Amino acid sequence: MSRVAVTGASGLLGGNLAAELIAAGHEVVAIKRGGSKVKQLDDLAITWREGELGDVPALTRAFEGCTAVFHCAAAVGVIREVKPEMYAANVTGTSNVIEACLAAKVARLVHTSSVVAVGLSTNGQPCDETAQWNFSEEGLIDAYAITKRESEDVVTKVTDRLDAVIVNPTYMFGPRDARPSSGKMIIDVVNRRVPGTTPGYNNFVDVRDVARGMIGAWHKGRRGERYILAGHDMTYRDVFTRIANVAGVKPPRFAIPRAVARLVGRWGDFIERRGKHPLVNSTQIRYAFTDKFRFKSSKAATELGYTYGPLAPAIADAIDWFRANGMLKS
Repeated sequence: MSRVAVTGASGLLGGNLAAELIAAGHEVVAIKRGGSKVKQLDDLAITWREGELGDVPALTRAFEGCTAVFHCAAAVGVIREVKPEMYAANVTGTSNVIEACLAAKVARLVHTSSVVAVGLSTNGQPCDETAQWNFSEEGLIDAYAITKRESEDVVTKVTDRLDAVIVNPTYMFGPRDARPSSGKMIIDVVNRRVPGTTPGYNNFVDVRDVARGMIGAWHKGRRGERYILAGHDMTYRDVFTRIANVAGVKPPRFAIPRAVARLVGRWGDFIERRGKHPLVNSTQIRYAFTDKFRFKSSKAATELGYTYGPLAPAIADAIDWFRANGMLKS
């Protein structure tokens, strides 16, 4: 089996990817910043190397002897304006990972992008990899979408020098979400903190299905190609109900009026203009009401053998993990 490296292993996707790689018999080297919490991965035989995305020599040393590098590390947020720290993590950090891969003579890079770097539906049908990037036209552009799009461009421009493949996951649920990231939605629904529902769509998938899809991209993906790793297109009302049913609590029933939501979004914009990070802003409100955020994985299914299962097990395992780690009451 192979020795591989994972950046961002302390996150939801990186941790589950490390678990899947180890289960498949591979040796995993993971890069972490000094002081990063990795207790949620104590059960995994990971070789840890300290390094920052801004430190190319440290990354190069960590990648030496690795057949592949899985780049999962990224800065996530809801802010609209690109801040230097997000650009440094998502764009410059990706460039540094590429340079380290070249210096360490890594055979293949699997870069984790996002569906926010793909496009939005214009005809009511799920988007594939050829969808035009139209987030600005639809009023859904923010710093995360901008920097993930730019980081993907950084990768595609070097595929003449580096064998790289790109994956574009959707909204992931599952265990080992220590921060938490997307799992905060589960925690908030279970704790009855969600004030109501909106009619907008998102695509939800088990993080372990995405992790296995990334391993498929490593083995079978075509150089320079991107692959959407999606699951179930669902409205927020439907996914809130699914979470509540799995947890055995009452789902939120109140339909939030668009006019009220817009006021909340404008208040978030005001908070952001004052240099603070809001819980939501006007862009996030538009996400909550859009029906254009839909995706499909036909290409990954055909070329990588990608499959995805039902969402309930991912939700149940996430809830169990949150409870076992004191993030949810029993």
